[in-house]
Amino acid sequence: MRLGVMFDRDLPPEQLVPFARELDRTTVDDLWVVEDLGWTGAISSAATALAVTSRIRVGIGITPAPLRNPALLAMELANLARLHPGRLAAGIGHGVQQWMRQVGAAAASPLALLEETITAVGALLRGETVTLHGREVRLDGVSLVHPPAEPPPILAGVLGPRSLALSGRVAQGTIVPEGLGPTQLPEIIEHIGAGPGHELVTFTYLYIGDDAAEVTRPAAEEQGRFLQVEPEQVVMATGSAKEAAEQVRSLWSAGAGTVAARPIGSDPLSHVTKLLAALQS
Repeated sequence: MRLGVMFDRDLPPEQLVPFARELDRTTVDDLWVVEDLGWTGAISSAATALAVTSRIRVGIGITPAPLRNPALLAMELANLARLHPGRLAAGIGHGVQQWMRQVGAAAASPLALLEETITAVGALLRGETVTLHGREVRLDGVSLVHPPAEPPPILAGVLGPRSLALSGRVAQGTIVPEGLGPTQLPEIIEHIGAGPGHELVTFTYLYIGDDAAEVTRPAAEEQGRFLQVEPEQVVMATGSAKEAAEQVRSLWSAGAGTVAARPIGSDPLSHVTKLLAALQS
């Protein structure tokens, strides 16, 4: 069971360096960086975080396949994996379709694009020469000059049943979004249909304080719209430190291999410190 922490997209990018260094001094297993349209790029964020830490794994959650040519993405990931062996997890997803349309990158078949991208990137990272004439991806005899000795795991950032099944077929792990609770994970795992080596990462909002209900309301409303549920149904690790810790434990017990907390607010590390203390008590 792993515990991760997300560097929230709304935090100023210059805070990533001290944030990563501080997390590296704790018992947290992962630091997760994001790539959402208009915020920051995940590859540059991951490279920065890896360069200023020595222990922690850095997860990319997630690069949108429509924005990344698979050959270029494999080159970037291979570079990071060689410089920081064993410390990278590479998330790839469909991307938010509205955002993909905004930049003229929407795919005719998002499912085909994601499967072909993950397949091609994985093969390139393993040092293979790839020829793929798919519905969305075309590569002709492409290979990496410097493939990593230890290819990073590729995780699919997905949610729908068909996408979850795709992840089980071609990825080494699956990332599911904030707001899902322990009652939903068994069905998700069933849709994935993968073996015991497949890592399930679930993101969860984190806020510890008496004012949690008020502070987290905007996030619950936004994520509720994304998940198509009422804000009250968006599951979060909130309330007292003990309550937040119990929520994290319940996600682990339901089958999450990694729970990545997304602290809400301008002082994220204070919530992480309280959560760690509660988990260790």
